[in-house]
Amino acid sequence: MWQPVLMIDGFVLSVLGLSMIIPAGLDLYDSAQSWSPFLTSMLMTLFIGLMLFLSNKQKINGISLRQGYLITVSCWVSVAVFSALPFILSETVPDVTSAFFESVSGVTATGASVMENVEILPRSVLLWRSMLNGLGGVGIVIFAVAMLPFLGIGGMQMFAHESSESGDKLMPKFVDLAKWIIGVYLSLVILCSLALYFCGMGRFDAVNHALSAVSTAGFSTKNASVAYYNSALIEMVLTVFMISGALPLTFYIVLLKRREADKLRMTQIKYFLRSVLVFTFCLALYLSFSNDMPFLTAVRLSLFNVVATMTTTGLSSADYLDWGMWTAVFFMLLSLHGGCIGSTTGSIKVMRWQILKAYFRKVMLFSIEPHRVVPLKIGEVTVSDKAVNSVFVYIFSFLATIGVVALILNLLGYDVNTSVAAAVASVTNTGPGATKAIGASGNYAFFGIAAKYILCAAMLLGRLEIMTILVVCHKAFWKK
Repeated sequence: MWQPVLMIDGFVLSVLGLSMIIPAGLDLYDSAQSWSPFLTSMLMTLFIGLMLFLSNKQKINGISLRQGYLITVSCWVSVAVFSALPFILSETVPDVTSAFFESVSGVTATGASVMENVEILPRSVLLWRSMLNGLGGVGIVIFAVAMLPFLGIGGMQMFAHESSESGDKLMPKFVDLAKWIIGVYLSLVILCSLALYFCGMGRFDAVNHALSAVSTAGFSTKNASVAYYNSALIEMVLTVFMISGALPLTFYIVLLKRREADKLRMTQIKYFLRSVLVFTFCLALYLSFSNDMPFLTAVRLSLFNVVATMTTTGLSSADYLDWGMWTAVFFMLLSLHGGCIGSTTGSIKVMRWQILKAYFRKVMLFSIEPHRVVPLKIGEVTVSDKAVNSVFVYIFSFLATIGVVALILNLLGYDVNTSVAAAVASVTNTGPGATKAIGASGNYAFFGIAAKYILCAAMLLGRLEIMTILVVCHKAFWKK
């Protein structure tokens, strides 16, 4: 039961440990010293990872459903724990809890931070935060699964829990699909870095913001986020790549292989892009009339911040809470939108909203004409009753989780607005919340130890789409 779980955990931790050599090299270069906290972290992570891997190594013919759930959850938790080591050893955070919070926020691509002044941090720490965004965006589990066939382990079950595109078998072997996904992801990061550099951003900042944008995460190297640069070109580039990260990664594979994209995938992409345009136009009109803002400036600010919130990226080019009282509610609702299924975004995602919308349309038509047979369709694709039921269960679980987290935070002594905003921002993996305290100009440093652990659990629940962790908890604490 546990042997393959521990073996795969060890392999993933080994991959994580090796990745620490990059910030370690940068740290040694910048500090001109002979040692780095990242080297210590790397050795500790590699030691534990290799020990787990080698002591449990065996050829496994198959992985059960229960093991698949356990592997997914344990990999994410163990990666979050060991990713916190550099923050602790470099003493860039005040305590272990804050280090774990920053780590969880990074690997879940949330972008919430306890760092009050990121501009004084060493470049190695800033790079590590962005690398965690990058690893979490595509899923370090997916990166590891790409190598599992060489170990005699099938990876499709793990991919089923890590990505909602599990049924989309574009290639006969999962290893090919995983390699294509990683290749597409890295290509987008490289293209974004180059574009930002040519638009005037420094090389180091360009790489960090590219990792943040494509992973739809939100960590920045500046306290004011993208507003620091005050550049329409930089904002446009980041907008394009945030949208790129919000589209299904398999969509690019289809294009590269010159195949025709299926109707379901294209329907959700069109719906997502149409939603971006509608929300941007409405907000731009409001800013233009109520704030006496030039329309083109309003469009520029609206487009960037709407896309950043809808894709749960969390970058900001302005403090949108200064635009009026209602914008807090507007952006909180936007954070519940999400990108396409199979993308790097968090939250509920487009496809589920499409199914919900189609279901309500069917109910309305049926109430008018009770004897009419109304098939539930998204575009030209018919949706089964099983899919509708799963969507309702998921959305209920998602909103219930937000409610429970908000209630717990409120019981811990935080005001209702902050509690609700923090719960929504954490479960949706958006990062900045819809209040000044945790908004574009705020951070999560003021939360106590208990609250930070609650928010960490909320971020992990959101990243693993609620049901994976609930299934593991059910299997662990309740009998069949």
